[in-house]
Amino acid sequence: MKIAILTSGVLPIPSVQGGAVENLIDFCLDYNDRHQLHDITVYSVYDPGVKKHPAYNSKVNHYRYIKTNGFVAKIMKGLYLWIRGGNEYYHYSVEYFFERVMCNIKRKRYDVIIVENRPGYILKLTRKTNAKLVLHQGNDFLNNQVPLYQKIYDAFDLILNASSYITKRVHTINPNDSKCKTVLNGIDTKSFYCAQPYPRQRLELEEKDFIIVYSGRLTKEKGILELILAIHQLNNANIKLLVIGANAYGVKQKTTKFIQNLQDEALKIQDRIKFTGFINYQEVPSYLKMADIAVVPSMWEEPFGLTVVEAMAAGLPLITTRSGGIPEICEGVATIIDRNNLVDNLANAILDLYHQPDKRRLMAKASLERSKSFDKEIYAKGYFEAIEHVL
Repeated sequence: MKIAILTSGVLPIPSVQGGAVENLIDFCLDYNDRHQLHDITVYSVYDPGVKKHPAYNSKVNHYRYIKTNGFVAKIMKGLYLWIRGGNEYYHYSVEYFFERVMCNIKRKRYDVIIVENRPGYILKLTRKTNAKLVLHQGNDFLNNQVPLYQKIYDAFDLILNASSYITKRVHTINPNDSKCKTVLNGIDTKSFYCAQPYPRQRLELEEKDFIIVYSGRLTKEKGILELILAIHQLNNANIKLLVIGANAYGVKQKTTKFIQNLQDEALKIQDRIKFTGFINYQEVPSYLKMADIAVVPSMWEEPFGLTVVEAMAAGLPLITTRSGGIPEICEGVATIIDRNNLVDNLANAILDLYHQPDKRRLMAKASLERSKSFDKEIYAKGYFEAIEHVL
């Protein structure tokens, strides 16, 4: 088949700047390159690093770039905003990217066009092509609460969702839906299996410490503040918290009220908390494997939760919350707690695992076994098998 993949218009493909969605696209393109399945053209924003990436030289995957940064691009986006007035489905910068993409698409003949995480693209796309239209979403972007949901839903031929939770959200539009198919996300599990833990001395941690690891963004909905409060509540000098990701001390981000609150609470346990700051994704497995357990204290309806899979692939006992698509990932192998009274629930769950090394060993083994279901090969195979049925 001749396929076009329309990205979100924010980060480039290949994923030289990272991004969860972008990494997933890379997995599929790599799978397609090795198995020579389809002729695929990816429409992406431009970054100077893409042409140095080995994936750029594929014979079956092709890359078309739109420059959205730089002096000329900013002028063009400004003109677009002035002409359109900003009254569109997405931010004018995204809409400008998509308009440029459509100028190319209308001159091409594709069998299938896949829209990645931007259901609103379809409002203009249906007028430009006769291809089968597929929405692939890793977030809860299409339900009966979003603008023009019925028109958007009706226009797609197939809707691929990263979890059953997202599929259920689409079903709020049509309970008798037959367009949706769930294809669970994946990661490069082998990079986690093969990784060696960094020595604890790297972060001035000791072998006797009981290390809890949190990996993710420092935002309110991720539950990091509640986790810090739980560590404070436990008041155990041997229990340490390792935070992987943006550092609450001097990060390159705006100092919001939440970040200030996070800093204040972290200071109260400064002898029991370590922040890595931003680290390259390739290093994440080695940092995770420094820990005794992982905690993913999500406070919102997490559509999938890649950090849950990463923790399992690192062979860690896991504590997480009953949120969105998380339970379908780790039900039966993790301690899943309620979000009500989250601080108390986290403290109790941590203390339970702290005192039960045998339970931790069983959970670690179960985590590793469960993670095998989320390998990138399984994900990419399911992705293409679902798309092939649309014709």
